[in-house]
Amino acid sequence: MFPIYLVVGGKPSLLSALAFLWLLSPIAIAVYLSRTGRFAVAYRVSAVNFAGLVTYCAWLTGGLSSALLPWLAAVPLEAGLSTDRRSVYWATGAAGTGLAVLAVSGAAGLDPIPLTLPMSESAFAFLGIASATAYVAGLVVAIQLVNKQSEHAIEAGEERYRLLAENVNDMITLHDGRGRVVFASRAAQQLLGGPAPAVLGDGLFEHVHVADRPAFLSALNRCRMDNEPMAVEFRLRRGGGGESAYYAWVEMRCRPMPRTDGLERSGVVAVTRDITQHKEHEAILLRARGEAEGASRAKTQFLASMSHELRTPLNAIIGFSEILERELFGKLGEERYRDYARLIHESGQHLLGVVNDILDMSKIEAGKFTIVKEPFDVGALVNSCCDVMRHTAEKKGLTLRATLADGLPEFAADKRACKQILLNVISNAIKFTETGGWVKVSASVEGGNMILAVSDNGIGIADKDLPRLGNPFVQAASSYDRSYEGAGLGLSVVRGLAQLHGGSLELASTLGQGTVVRIVLPLEERKSSVAAETTVRSVAAA
Repeated sequence: MFPIYLVVGGKPSLLSALAFLWLLSPIAIAVYLSRTGRFAVAYRVSAVNFAGLVTYCAWLTGGLSSALLPWLAAVPLEAGLSTDRRSVYWATGAAGTGLAVLAVSGAAGLDPIPLTLPMSESAFAFLGIASATAYVAGLVVAIQLVNKQSEHAIEAGEERYRLLAENVNDMITLHDGRGRVVFASRAAQQLLGGPAPAVLGDGLFEHVHVADRPAFLSALNRCRMDNEPMAVEFRLRRGGGGESAYYAWVEMRCRPMPRTDGLERSGVVAVTRDITQHKEHEAILLRARGEAEGASRAKTQFLASMSHELRTPLNAIIGFSEILERELFGKLGEERYRDYARLIHESGQHLLGVVNDILDMSKIEAGKFTIVKEPFDVGALVNSCCDVMRHTAEKKGLTLRATLADGLPEFAADKRACKQILLNVISNAIKFTETGGWVKVSASVEGGNMILAVSDNGIGIADKDLPRLGNPFVQAASSYDRSYEGAGLGLSVVRGLAQLHGGSLELASTLGQGTVVRIVLPLEERKSSVAAETTVRSVAAA
């Protein structure tokens, strides 16, 4: 364009040359856009630049009477191509500012002498208005094309979402601010057994079971008010309203949806699915669990009753056999009678121990084992248990010794339960250690816990048997070869008593080398009271 101006008009003035240089400014804006990618800023700068160029050219060609003034109308229209409302505001402000500048300049007499044009004023006016009209018409067409493309994209997106909604098995609904359904997918027909339009408005609400309607409305309202997803389960009537109608369990998950032109308030989109089978399986599991718990309680009650029934005659058997063994009322005559009396006494003592273990285990499983905590000297308890078991150990040819850490604090726990724990574990260690072996009992404090440990160099336990030990009536049969007496209740009682104190039972063993049993009990603050009865929770031994 500049060479044509030189041919027609000759050498330009300084002001005219400045206008032509201004036409190169879009190149700088394009460079900025390519480097930053900030379209909105580039559109705004371009609008201000365009308005400034038109204002400058109009100022050179007559101010408010210039034929180039209609080009200011093209500034906001061009900004409309950006589809950014703020850019349009910027462009409108720039055009208005340019018009105001021309008005002020004319009123103040600051307009320059109009440039000498290579054509008549009427021809220049026609050319300026015609070119502006053509440019504006082109912008309008371009804006229409952009709008059509946007509409097509929106329609295509809506069609995809509608196709997705109509082909999923879950019912998708859109609720307005009052909870009424304004859209329902085709899955409503499958879920309700009736036409999908039947759920529109208050139709879905009317299908909800009367007792579940408050929960249904509460979930929708909380989702909308709290602006967070919600889930609710309720019963929904299916099969219409006749005799064939029945209620099925469904789960509705809803999410808040921003306000649109079609909704007077913010809405909620919900996805509802049938969970009847899930509920049936859940009911079966609950029923099976109840039956299992009932059977467990019946088993525990049976064992407790049988144990009580057995202990009464056992005490008589043990007492009378001891009288016979000691010959308190005269000689038996035959020496074998004394041996038989001793065997009866030993067998009775063993059976009484098994019965007592069963009773303790039954109490622990039923949650009826009450512990009474009181501070006591742990070292004295360990030495006392070793003294009780030393005769049994020496009788088998074993060495039993105790190791106590320095500065052991008084320990607040049930002393009787702790003594039973130690006696059971020491008895097991002696039972499964061969002649010539050793058993060590130790007590120490580690990390806020009292550690009672019993180690031996006995037959050990296989790795595969370790996880099962501690369960009632379980023995490591593979390693013990069932040649050792016992019902497999000792360690289960130990574990139960440790758990009642908030502790645990730890086992470490190597087959053929020995076993280490650690009872970890948490330390508690010593209390000034003589005893504090603690309510204990039920401990599952299985």
